Amino acid sequence: MYTFLPDHPAHLHFIGIGGVSMSGIAAILLDRGFTVSGSDSHETEMTRQLEEAGCHIVYEQTAQNITDDIDAVVYTAAIHPQNPEYAAAVEKGLPLLSRAELLGQLMTFYHTPICVSGTHGKTTTTSMAAHILMAAELDPTISVGGVLPLIGGNYHIGNTETFLLEACEYTNSFLNFFPKIAIILDIDADHLDFFKDLEDIRRSFRKFAERIPEDGVLIINADDPACKMITKDLRCRIITYSIQGVRSTYSADLITYDESGNASFRVLSGGKTIGNFSLQVPGQHNVANALAVVALAQEFGLEPELIQKGFSTFSGTNRRFEYKGTTGGFTVIDDYAHHPTEIRATLRTAQRVPHGTIWCVFQPHTYTRTKALLPQFAESLSIADRVILADIYAARELDIYGISSKDLEHEIQKLGTECLYLPSFKEIEMYLHEHAKPGDMVITMGAGNIVQVGESLLEELS
Repeated sequence: MYTFLPDHPAHLHFIGIGGVSMSGIAAILLDRGFTVSGSDSHETEMTRQLEEAGCHIVYEQTAQNITDDIDAVVYTAAIHPQNPEYAAAVEKGLPLLSRAELLGQLMTFYHTPICVSGTHGKTTTTSMAAHILMAAELDPTISVGGVLPLIGGNYHIGNTETFLLEACEYTNSFLNFFPKIAIILDIDADHLDFFKDLEDIRRSFRKFAERIPEDGVLIINADDPACKMITKDLRCRIITYSIQGVRSTYSADLITYDESGNASFRVLSGGKTIGNFSLQVPGQHNVANALAVVALAQEFGLEPELIQKGFSTFSGTNRRFEYKGTTGGFTVIDDYAHHPTEIRATLRTAQRVPHGTIWCVFQPHTYTRTKALLPQFAESLSIADRVILADIYAARELDIYGISSKDLEHEIQKLGTECLYLPSFKEIEMYLHEHAKPGDMVITMGAGNIVQVGESLLEELS
């Protein structure tokens, strides 16, 4: 594999440079003196920022973009060998680096790379940690999988040797990383178009944990059933946390919720109180996320007052129980949840907030996930009072799996929950317009484009 060095800046060309992760990596490399070029299908705010920083971007992917002065080409999993730029790089004999391979190499430039991993909660937890480290004026470089208002985007170029980033398990991307400190939030059955089963996913997280050096630290959720398997005989130091009373390094108790569902809690370690904290994001799952961040902050020697300062300024990221507005007397919330565990956490959070009828407008994400977890989806969605289903969002897949939203509708109805499948967003909007009442809560949910339903309702009824 091609290797580049921080003191020998090279020319790297990014195929699909406008992506959330790709654009952040490109910006960090530009700041370090690298020559960066790239291509994408259309101009965005992210690509405009890169161009202002000195990046040359072409909004068409052609073989001619692969010029002789390029040292290596960077691509994402969405790029196929038939892509004209990828094919041209192969023909020229240029080194090819996946996004994950490049990010792994970039991490070696820093003394303290921190990776936040887990099936659920990565973006939120990375963002919480960013708020606390910034509040402590530690100024890390940050790469997060969503837009974080604190840093005005998905990345921040810091002035220290700390690099905080979100580490995804899909396609084993995080096995290219070199964390000094790693967080594992939880391990659940997901991405079953790539992984064989839950045990396969757990083995992958074990391999990730083995990448932590002897002088490194693993912060892991003791409430996860795989915790002991992941941590057995690891060479690094292990820190555990629990909100369920499992024996651990850090624990949370005295958990209470305000009328918005935001939690306050006490953190204990070794029988002693570390501090009392309050969050500006709702749900019990965020107490667990926050506990992992408290453990991380303790590794930096941060006082409870500084930790709370960070928590007090973090009100969530885009598409995580995000308040969109009120129209016709009902509230519109949007959430990225696309796995049964995430759906359950979001709907349990909604129940803690004053509401009338809870409507869940769900867009299943990928055929493989829907088929593999159909009963679990039905059970989690049934927490809502009423469910409306959109068509499955195909993402990277073809409709060849013999599964549809009608199948999910049938499973939910068998559990006694009112559920209706409507094939178009317009029909969903019309149905909500006619049936949602003042005081109700409408939650658009999924990793696709279902957010458009709530936004259209707000525009039409405002």
